[in-house]
Amino acid sequence: MNLLLTNDDGYGSDGIEALYEALSAEHSVWIVAPSANRSGCSCGINMARPLRLEERGGEGSFRFSLDGTPADCVIAAVKGGFLPGRIDAVISGINRDGNLGTDIVYSGTCGAARQGAIYGVPSLALSVERMQGADGEDGFLYGALARFAMDNLERLVRCCGERGEYFLNVNAPSAERFKGARWAPVCEREYNDYIALERADGCAFTSLLGGVGIESLGEAGHDQITVQEGYVSVSRIRALPVSEHQGLAEDFVCS
Repeated sequence: MNLLLTNDDGYGSDGIEALYEALSAEHSVWIVAPSANRSGCSCGINMARPLRLEERGGEGSFRFSLDGTPADCVIAAVKGGFLPGRIDAVISGINRDGNLGTDIVYSGTCGAARQGAIYGVPSLALSVERMQGADGEDGFLYGALARFAMDNLERLVRCCGERGEYFLNVNAPSAERFKGARWAPVCEREYNDYIALERADGCAFTSLLGGVGIESLGEAGHDQITVQEGYVSVSRIRALPVSEHQGLAEDFVCS
C-alpha cells in the first residue's frame, strides 16, 4: 500500500518515526507532517497564506514538512501532486498522549484522519496514553502500537467503510505489549478547565488552564476504560456531521 503519515506533534517526532520504521518494511510510506507542534488544532486549515513545503529526507525519500496544520498536510498530500502515486491510507500519529472521547473534537491527530476520510481515503488516528510508572523517554512507548498498526493494517482499513466515510480512532496504553484489542464506544470528557483573566499594559489576556483530574463518563467499556485496562481501544467515527431532525415539530417564523 501507499501510506501517508502525518501527525500533530510535528515532523521528526518519536511517534511518527516509530510508525515509519514499522510500516516501511512492507509498504511505500510517505511523510507530510507539520513543521512544528500543532496539537489541539482539530481540523483547522489555512486559506489566507501560502504554506512552506520543505523536503526533509533527501531527494526521492518523499519526506516533507509543511508550515501548516495536520489537515493542511493531508490536503496538500492528496491534492498537491508532489507524491509519486495515489494514497491508499492516511495514518495520523502516533500521538504523544491519548485522544479519548471528547478529545476527538479538538485533536489535530484526529483532524488529519477526518480530513483523509472526507476525501474518501481510509484513515486512522493513533495515540498512546501515558500510564502510571511507564518507562521510556518522556514516559511514552510507541513501538507496540506501531507493530499493532502494521499487523492489522488491512483489517483496520477495511473497517473505514467502502467509501472511507469513517475514520478509526485508535488508542493504546504506553506499554511494551497489550492484553488485546477491543471495539469501544467513546466517552464524554470533563476537563475541569477554567479561564484565568489577566490585565497588563492596558490589555486583557485570557489563559486556558486546568485539565487536572479529567473525568471520563459514558457507557461500560468506553475507550478510556479500555485503555486503562491494558487493551487497544478502536472506535469508528463518522467523518461528516450527521443531522437529526426526527421527532422535532417546532414551527419557525420568517419575517
